Amino acid sequence: MEPYTVPSNTRIGHVHLKVSDLDRAIEFYCGLLGFELVTRYGTQAAFVSAGGYHHHIGLNTWYSKDAPPALQHGVGLFHVAILYPTRKDLAVIFDRLHKAAYPFTGASDHGVSQALYLNDPDNNGIELYWDRPKEEWPLKHDGTIEMYTRPLDLQGLLKELE
Repeated sequence: MEPYTVPSNTRIGHVHLKVSDLDRAIEFYCGLLGFELVTRYGTQAAFVSAGGYHHHIGLNTWYSKDAPPALQHGVGLFHVAILYPTRKDLAVIFDRLHKAAYPFTGASDHGVSQALYLNDPDNNGIELYWDRPKEEWPLKHDGTIEMYTRPLDLQGLLKELE
C-alpha cells in the first residue's frame, strides 16, 4: 500500500461517549463545563456543543446505562481534549471548577499548550487546554517540537482573571 498523509486541515469533529446516567452527564457537561444542550434523543442520548455547532460531544446510554465507571487500567479512551480559544478562557473554567470543588487529576504545561485534567462522572478522562501561539512553541535543535510535561502555574493562570 502506498504511503498516505491525511490532509493538513483535517480536524476531529466530535466525540461520542458512553455514559451510565444521561442526566448526570448532561449536568456535568452543560451545568458545570458550560456546553449547550443541542438536542436529546429521548432518555438515551444527547448532543452538546459550544457556539451552536450540531455537536461536539455526544452522550449515550445505549450500551452503558447504569454501568460501572470506566476502568483506569484497560483499553479505551484516555481522554477527550477540549481546546479553549484563550488562556483567559482556560483560567475561567479552572476558577469555576475550583470553586465547585471539582477534583482535578492534574495540571500541566506542555510547552505547546497548558492543560487541566479531570474525569467526568463516568471516569472518562477530560483535558481542558489552551494552545500557545505556534510561534512560541519550543523547538529542539533539529527543528522538531519540544513537548514536555511540567507543573502548570495555577496561580499564574488565575492572574489572567485580573
